[in-house]
Parts: sequence; structure tokens; C-alpha cells
Amino acid sequence: MIRVQYFARYREVLGIDGEQLQLAALSSLDQLREHLLSRGGVWQVLAEQNLMCARNQELCSLDSELADGDEVAFFPTVTGG
Repeated sequence: MIRVQYFARYREVLGIDGEQLQLAALSSLDQLREHLLSRGGVWQVLAEQNLMCARNQELCSLDSELADGDEVAFFPTVTGG
């Protein structure tokens, strides 16, 4: 089981702040993202170029591996003004 959290704009668009998913055949963050994108509709927001991700509260890339019990966060790039 992995915990997925959505922050900022993604939370607003998706209408949820997080969920728990069975790991099953998902071995990387990219596979997790592809699984979420396959839901269609508003989930396409996760296809944005500026998608950032963290695994267990550390920034990482989409090719990072997943393990049971991981916490994953997706969030957009934040810029200051």
C-alpha cells in the first residue's frame, strides 16, 4: 500500500488531497503517474511538464522506485513573485 498526496493546484483540480493505493505492479513513480493518468478527465492535470514529486518527503524524479509503505506527493513547481 502506498499513500499518494496531491498539493496546491492538483488538489484543487482533482478534488481530493490524497488516497491510498495498492502497490501491485507499480514499481516506479512514473508507472504510478501513468496509472493515475489512465483514469482520464481531470487526472490529465498530472501530465503537466512542471509536475514535481517527492517520495517519503524527499524530492525525486519520476524514475524513482516505489516500495510498499511509501508516501508519494505530487505538486506543481512553485514560483515566488
